[in-house]
Amino acid sequence: MRLILFGPPGVGKGTQAKLLSENYSIPHISTGDLLRSEINQGTPLGLRAKSLMDAGQLVPDEVMIGIIRGVLSNDSTKKGFIFDGFPRTIPQAQALHSLFEELKIVLDYVVSFEVDEETIVKRLNERLNCKHCGSTFSASQEKLSVDSLCPSCGNKLVYRADDDPDTVRKRLVVYKQSTAPVKHFYEAQGNLITINGVGEVTEIYQNLLQRLNRKK
Repeated sequence: MRLILFGPPGVGKGTQAKLLSENYSIPHISTGDLLRSEINQGTPLGLRAKSLMDAGQLVPDEVMIGIIRGVLSNDSTKKGFIFDGFPRTIPQAQALHSLFEELKIVLDYVVSFEVDEETIVKRLNERLNCKHCGSTFSASQEKLSVDSLCPSCGNKLVYRADDDPDTVRKRLVVYKQSTAPVKHFYEAQGNLITINGVGEVTEIYQNLLQRLNRKK
């Protein structure tokens, strides 16, 4: 199974990606994790990305595509993969499509999670992050606070400054302008699945599995 999970921040892509990864025994590929890994390993692409990030600049598409090319060329993704957080723009979607064609990879589905804006604002305002391992948690659902330690690695949990309601609403405006058009790019290719992302995690997951299995 080769999937792209799509939607604004706070729709639950990461949570569903982890469940799907376990179910299909395929890697969950987060671009944030990929960047951290390349930087920690000191690869040429990682060093270039770090120098740009340290200067407050965005990592250019060609660097991200180069990193993704490396991941798609190794054995870990031969049986499939789940992309989470990429592509974010039409040029990225076009570059990824060209890379798939070059590597003779057939993308199965793009899953678009639909969640209303106020639910997203509430979810992100309750989100706790671990700076050490990158894990995220819901304070209300998992009964955690900034005084709690990360259940994954035991380090300190924090609230991200850009998860406050006003900043989230600004992020959603940017998303609608730059990332939402990517949905139409994949819709035109005929492999888009739309999923209601509001409800219990297990309920959303079972609905998603049924949709994926129905299209086999």
